[in-house]
Amino acid sequence: MTAPVLTTPAELYSRLFHGGPAPVVLDVRWRLGDPHGHEHYRAGHIPGARHADLDAELSAAPTPADGRHPLPDPATLQRSARRWGLTADRPVVVYDDSGNTAAARAWWLLRWAGVERVSLLDGALAAWRAAGLPVETGEPAPPAEGNVVLAPGQLPVLDADAAAEVARKGVLLDARAAERYRGETEPVDPRAGHIPGARSAPTGDNLAPDGTFHSVEELARRFTALGADGTTEVGVYCGSGVTAAHTVAALARVGVTAALYPGSWSAWSADTARPAAVGAAAG
Repeated sequence: MTAPVLTTPAELYSRLFHGGPAPVVLDVRWRLGDPHGHEHYRAGHIPGARHADLDAELSAAPTPADGRHPLPDPATLQRSARRWGLTADRPVVVYDDSGNTAAARAWWLLRWAGVERVSLLDGALAAWRAAGLPVETGEPAPPAEGNVVLAPGQLPVLDADAAAEVARKGVLLDARAAERYRGETEPVDPRAGHIPGARSAPTGDNLAPDGTFHSVEELARRFTALGADGTTEVGVYCGSGVTAAHTVAALARVGVTAALYPGSWSAWSADTARPAAVGAAAG
């Protein structure tokens, strides 16, 4: 049975310390421009959590055609998953220290690869700390090797042509900050702007001020206003296919299936044959 999108700190604590089998917990510290995720993990993490490197393990090497964070090779991902201790019978909980905007990549990638029992820790590490729950430092001993067998392709994926088609005939959401969507700034990718027809839907608007996801009712109102109400095909992209996974998770909370464009703007903007729109309108 597919796990809920979210689990609470209290639920995770209970499963780790008061009942088994304990879930595999993955710490996905990553922020754009901050290469020190593993150091942040060693400075304090949920007891027993394993660090999952977004650049090295949750992505393949960047290319202009596939963007800054291409999907990893399935065999490589399976080796990483087994090294983290994933097995067929243990659930997985993932988190970061930024409202799950990075951890959502692990959530999406594992579900795409056929791991159904994977959830995001709602509120991420901040919520765990706010609840007064313990953290540990350093590097734990390696877990027992897992035996999970991945089956990629379980969630829908878009390439550039398909993303353009969704923008024309369905709803394509741009999960980047609004100023990047409008083309006012572009700090990392080749060109500014957005995919013509895409609608601005910043990832941060999925979250309440405390870093937890908004309620199902509030998320449903948000996505309905954007046209993503389940009555038409929905796709999501961002800069490189990371924070867009957060919006795919938010949509899943309200029962809307959305396809992810992994190459996202980093791949689209690198192709000079692809048009770029600017301004606040979706055109």
